[in-house]
Amino acid sequence: MEKNTHKLVIIVGSVRDGRFGPVVASWVAEQAAVHGGFEVEVVDLAEIDIPLALPAASPKYAGDGYPRPTGMAALTSALEGADAFLVVTPEYNHSYPAPLKAAIDWHYTQWTAKPVAFVSYGGAAGGRHAVLHLENVLTELHAVTIRDGLAFPNYFTAWQDGRPLDAEAPGYAKTVLDQLAWWAAALRSARNAAPYPA
Repeated sequence: MEKNTHKLVIIVGSVRDGRFGPVVASWVAEQAAVHGGFEVEVVDLAEIDIPLALPAASPKYAGDGYPRPTGMAALTSALEGADAFLVVTPEYNHSYPAPLKAAIDWHYTQWTAKPVAFVSYGGAAGGRHAVLHLENVLTELHAVTIRDGLAFPNYFTAWQDGRPLDAEAPGYAKTVLDQLAWWAAALRSARNAAPYPA
C-alpha cells in the first residue's frame, strides 16, 4: 500500500435473504476506487461466523487473547488492518441489523481512533435511524464517526442496474470519501505518534 493511500474496509451489514446491501457496497467500492485515496476491501458479514453469544470477558481488556471463533479471523484481521471504515447498513425497525451489532461487539481496539462513515438505505428515512444508533455505539468504542454520509431513501425505486438514479450521488460519495481520507491520515499519524489513551 502506498503511503498516500489508506486501507478502507467496507462492511456489508445485512445478512438477510434477498438483501440489497451487496449492491450498495459494490457501488461504494467503485466510488472509492475512482477516488484513488484508498486500498479497498469489502467484508460481507454474511460470509463470517458471528455468534450472538459473547465470552464473559470484554475484548477491551482481553487483547489478543480474546477467544473469537476461528471463522471470525478474516473479519478481525480486516478490522485490525483498516485505516478507515465505511459501514453499509439497512434500517430494520428503526435500527440496524443484529449481526452488525454482534460484529462490532466481538471487537474493541480494532475500532479505536479510526474514522467510520456510513452508507444507509431503507424506506422513507433512508436508514438514518440506523446510522444514529451506530454513531452512538461506535463513539463508545472511541471510533471517530464522520458527519457526512450517504442515505438512500426508497432504494427499491431509487436504484437501477446497480446504480443510484440520483445523478448527484457520485458527488456526495466523493465528499464522504474526501472527509474519510482526511480523518484516516490524521488519525493514522496520531496513532503512529503515540498510543491512544483509551
